[in-house]
Amino acid sequence: MKRKKKWIWIVSSIAILLIIINFAAAYFFYQLAIERNVKDFLSGNQDLEVSAETLDVLLDGDWRNWSDEQNYENWNITSHDGLNLEGYFLRSKEPSNKVVIMAHGYLGKGKDMALYGEHYVEQLGYHMLTPDLRGHGQSDGDYIGFGWHDRLDMMDWIDKVIERFGDDVEIVLQGVSMGASTMLMTSGEELPSNVKAIVADCPYTSVADLFDYQIDRMYNLPSFPFIPSTSLITQMFAGYSFNEASALDQVQTTDIPIFYVHGKEDQFVPTEMTETLYEKTSSPKELLLVDSAGHGEAFVTKENLYIEKLNSFLNKYVDE
Repeated sequence: MKRKKKWIWIVSSIAILLIIINFAAAYFFYQLAIERNVKDFLSGNQDLEVSAETLDVLLDGDWRNWSDEQNYENWNITSHDGLNLEGYFLRSKEPSNKVVIMAHGYLGKGKDMALYGEHYVEQLGYHMLTPDLRGHGQSDGDYIGFGWHDRLDMMDWIDKVIERFGDDVEIVLQGVSMGASTMLMTSGEELPSNVKAIVADCPYTSVADLFDYQIDRMYNLPSFPFIPSTSLITQMFAGYSFNEASALDQVQTTDIPIFYVHGKEDQFVPTEMTETLYEKTSSPKELLLVDSAGHGEAFVTKENLYIEKLNSFLNKYVDE
């Protein structure tokens, strides 16, 4: 009997220890990826390496000079949970009823989207609104929403645009990486008819899928038990779970046309995720897979092709 009790105590102690280790690891991953803080864990990540030519465009391209010369208006909203969110609005050179709302990627900021916005403003005659997502830039927030709570913020930005420009305004949503998934998550909500089209560049299917992929690729760890436990910690501290934060679920209920773009060489967010999203999307859809492009590189790598396909898509769903 004593020996049996001893074994029960040993097994119980090991189980408790494993649970403690699991949740300690989960909190580590929460702080690493979700909590707003200085993040350097992606430095040196080979999946994010770009060519010298691409890096030169991203860091010192003419689009940055263009953006620096623009007279942005500062806009702000208060989110459903009381955060002050900042956005940057740029008027077109001529009167227009068309607005593109941009969403940047993980650890980015609103004005990074001028890379894409210059074309909308200068060639297509759109106004541009490019917010800092919650937990980024000048916006409040002590966690990163990976698109899920951001979808509600995006709905508020849409309402603000309609409030400013009236019921005839036509709105396009465009995002890259996390921003692309933000727009896809937004697509499944009840949106006003002013939202005419979405452009999603290298999105992920869901936060759960993305982290399943990344924990294996970056740390050689299994998804279970670390991702479910980190999701639970995220639910406790940030108010959302990885499984509910699903672009894939949202695009199966949307009626908004979506243009998908992804680099064929993307190893950070696998190209297959966009192919799955495209396959499951319930609305009119188009897909552009770009040769020799890694994560977020499609526009820089094949700018002329990107713009040609983008213009063709927009012409179908946004009035001239």
